[in-house]
Amino acid sequence: MAGQESFDYVIVGAGSAGCVLAARLSEDPSAQVLLLEAGGEDSADEIHIPAAFASLFKTRWDWNYETVEQKHTGRSAYWPRGKMLGGSSSMNAMIYIRGNRADYDGWRDSHGATGWGWDDVLPYFKRAEGNQRFGGPLHGTDGPLLVEDRRFTHELSSAWVDSAVDWGLERNEDFNGESQEGAGLYQVTCKRGRRWSTADAYLRPALSRPNLTVRTHAPATRVVFEGQRAVGVSYQDKGREVTVRASAEVLLSGGAVNSPQLLMLSGVGPAEHLRELGIDVVAGLAEVGENLHDHPAAGIIWSTRGTTDLVDGATPAGLVRYQLTRRGPLASNIGESGAFFSTRDGLAAPDMQVHVAPTLFHDNGLREPTVAGFTSAATLVDVASRGRLRLKSANPLWKPEIDPAYYSDPVDLDAVKSALRSLIEIGRSGPLARFLDRPFLPSTHELSEEALAEHVRENTQTLYHPVGTCAIGTVVDPSLRVLGVDNLRVVDASVMPVVPRGNTNAPTIMVAEKAAEAIRSA
Repeated sequence: MAGQESFDYVIVGAGSAGCVLAARLSEDPSAQVLLLEAGGEDSADEIHIPAAFASLFKTRWDWNYETVEQKHTGRSAYWPRGKMLGGSSSMNAMIYIRGNRADYDGWRDSHGATGWGWDDVLPYFKRAEGNQRFGGPLHGTDGPLLVEDRRFTHELSSAWVDSAVDWGLERNEDFNGESQEGAGLYQVTCKRGRRWSTADAYLRPALSRPNLTVRTHAPATRVVFEGQRAVGVSYQDKGREVTVRASAEVLLSGGAVNSPQLLMLSGVGPAEHLRELGIDVVAGLAEVGENLHDHPAAGIIWSTRGTTDLVDGATPAGLVRYQLTRRGPLASNIGESGAFFSTRDGLAAPDMQVHVAPTLFHDNGLREPTVAGFTSAATLVDVASRGRLRLKSANPLWKPEIDPAYYSDPVDLDAVKSALRSLIEIGRSGPLARFLDRPFLPSTHELSEEALAEHVRENTQTLYHPVGTCAIGTVVDPSLRVLGVDNLRVVDASVMPVVPRGNTNAPTIMVAEKAAEAIRSA
């Protein structure tokens, strides 16, 4: 590789983790850092307007993945993933949730993730966090990732919380506090009503550093090895392949789909699978791409009366109001309130999260609302089912085969059905009931067990939280170094051996903060 451009660190993927790594590693002025991003700049207005996130789906800002047809639903599932600076932190619903203490202690105790227990990871959550309301000992107040109370909350979201409390849940002002359980309003990663992605929080303040180089529209095609040592990355630049050298480490931050895909394309993965595709095996790691799982979600939707719908604010006047004040319905993150609870006795922590939206949010929000509506979705956060990811081709431009195996363990389907019955009951109680006109989806709430199961199978979608395909303990060690090779780490949600209970953006940022410290001290 003599004569080729060289950096100390080459980071693949400028998403939730990659932006953190680029910013933290480039704090050392002696370290030359290259950040490669397959997508473009995060320049679209829709990226920065909280309520507009679903308008980014199936556009050039989206990897636009589809799973294989799911054996237990009979349908494939659309998986949006951000393809721009900030990655999925530039197109998510901005909910700030860390997960449960039991998640991280479980990583440590059951999956060989030494150093990843709750007490180990809390300092990195706090280092990242700039919470505008809560402080110590559990919250950070001066970190780059700003977290605030949303600047618009619809009356239906608050009414749902009141009804959930009437139904029997505790009121919870802080899902990231002492207890995760209960119902409340979500905090969001926004700055005065504007999305605050990792591109905003971490990358943009670092761009003036002479030792940080960022290249967009630069999809990586393979990690380059000399023997078992990662020495660089090849990527596409306007149709030609370019190779850059990494004298210290290559860091993969492509997420639960792209990182295992790139490992396999580079010869690190299940040996037989790679040989079938004509890929030379550098390291036979059978678990690359295994352990894929996600938070499946299924909703109950009502038409409403005597109130407004969020889409009523999506007007020219509403846009002007938002642009001038950063307030109004366009400052909503759609999923404004929710809850955590257990669907059965004896669980160590909640298995269910609720996301509530004061509009008809169906099929990832891709369907135009036909009536004023209200959605409450049951999201399974203690997931038993496991799937896998495999290559379809040795061509890096081909999308991989994605199989999360939703409901392959029947306990998952039972939990979602139980949660939906609870959501129907909450809709019939308390102050929310007066706003709910009639069932919209399904068309009746008097459902047999089989009818409810069919509703779940037909209407399950991702909650956008895939993890696990490069898990600690099987693919990477607790320092996130890829097993069997040198100078290569994975730093993103794929290293999580088990998905946390809650939205995964904050945990991914924590992973990157912790990894950056380990890399700098290595």
